Amino acid sequence: MTLFLLISVIIVALAFDYINGFHDCANSIASVVSTKVLSPRQAVLFGAVLEGTGALLGVNVAKTIGAGIIASDTITLQVILCALLTAVIWNLITWWFGLPSSSSHALIGGLLGSAFIHAGLDPINFFILFEKVIIPMFASPVVGFTVGFLVMCSFLRLFYKMKPDIINIRFKRIQLFASGLMALSHGLNDAQKTMGVITMALVTGGVLTMDASNFYIPVYVKVTCAITMALGTMSGGWKIIKTMGSKIIKLKPISGAAADFSASFIVLLASIFGIPLSTTHVVSTAIMGVGTAIKGSSVRTNIIGNIITAWVLTIPCCIIMALIIYSVLKHIPH
Repeated sequence: MTLFLLISVIIVALAFDYINGFHDCANSIASVVSTKVLSPRQAVLFGAVLEGTGALLGVNVAKTIGAGIIASDTITLQVILCALLTAVIWNLITWWFGLPSSSSHALIGGLLGSAFIHAGLDPINFFILFEKVIIPMFASPVVGFTVGFLVMCSFLRLFYKMKPDIINIRFKRIQLFASGLMALSHGLNDAQKTMGVITMALVTGGVLTMDASNFYIPVYVKVTCAITMALGTMSGGWKIIKTMGSKIIKLKPISGAAADFSASFIVLLASIFGIPLSTTHVVSTAIMGVGTAIKGSSVRTNIIGNIITAWVLTIPCCIIMALIIYSVLKHIPH
């Protein structure tokens, strides 16, 4: 039964990774699609290659998820499976409604809810939770908006004498680079979350022996997760791409480049420090900051309200959902 549960966890984890790819691919390619720098097919292929590459470049975020927030030696495979099912269901719900919610927070909410109902508060490392999840959750939208606003203001100041047509032509190449950097940073941060969960499952299932002090990610786990996320990105998440690329503001090459540069810088920095950041929060608010710098009224506040609602509800809803799912899964024999 342990082997069956372990295989189930790995399958659902890879499903989460795949869904994360098409759910969050809008973070990296929405701007180049909406500004027609690349066709949708070119954009998803471009994003997939760089998402997969980014996934192989680090492990700090994976360590936070796999051995930082929840103590892996105090939980079971049922707990991990419950958390993953919660995240998958939440991602599919928000994808269906075209809401760019956080896959990271869905997974973390699932882990918190299932770990709590299994063993109370003991498995939860509240210091890491607050330092690397709660504080960044509230700070990242503010930072994303501010950096996006400042970068766009700088662009407007530097190029205000240039004709709009010339700006659009020149910034198409710059935007392509910025979008590629965003895809790379998204892969570096988001794919590692699945790596951490699968490694945690392998430890819990007795396949690997390690603790938090020597936690590492096997190469085969890294490669598998990188390929899976790349495949998910290639499938596209067009509803969310439409929201990110045109419903918040109408992006142009210069504004798309400003948003992507701002967001990728923040996500790369967070990845270095092992912070499982919501790339969705950062990209969305960077776009809002860029739109405000151009013209405050250009930002569609009704769409922002829907996005913020999804942000606020993600962790609490996923905790509750995990409690419900665990009440069913706990009857599966150990």
